[in-house]
Amino acid sequence: MKTLIDCTVNGEERSVLADTRDTLLDLLRDRLGLTGTKEGCGNGNCGTCTVLMDGAPVNACLVLALEAPGRDIATIEGLAQGGELDPLQQALVEHNGTQCGFCTPGILISAKALLDENPQPTEAQIRHAIAGNLCRCTGYGKIVEAIAAAAAARGR
Repeated sequence: MKTLIDCTVNGEERSVLADTRDTLLDLLRDRLGLTGTKEGCGNGNCGTCTVLMDGAPVNACLVLALEAPGRDIATIEGLAQGGELDPLQQALVEHNGTQCGFCTPGILISAKALLDENPQPTEAQIRHAIAGNLCRCTGYGKIVEAIAAAAAARGR
């Protein structure tokens, strides 16, 4: 059975038909073509599918599309503005915080949620904020450095 879902995605009002069994991840990737949000595990363990729902990070593979009406959803595609990388994205590049890049969208969204709530986090707070995002390549050191640098740049 299909249901019309009306929500805001990356600042744009969207109406899309979704199957009642669809997850938010299905809605974003398959119905709206926003493929930056990745499916890593399908059971909420890796954080690769992290998006913001009303400003809070959620695993899109665990949220039903039926929970999206009236909500504000932000994905990695909405991070850069006007063709310019977001300071978080730029910091990740400058600090070599990526290797394969598969986990990067989820980590960036988790970091955005942190910095929106706490503009000057400690290293421990950064590590806690991204703890739900599994990265198999980097060891997290460069990612943490990048988030801290983005926070410092925001504070100027």
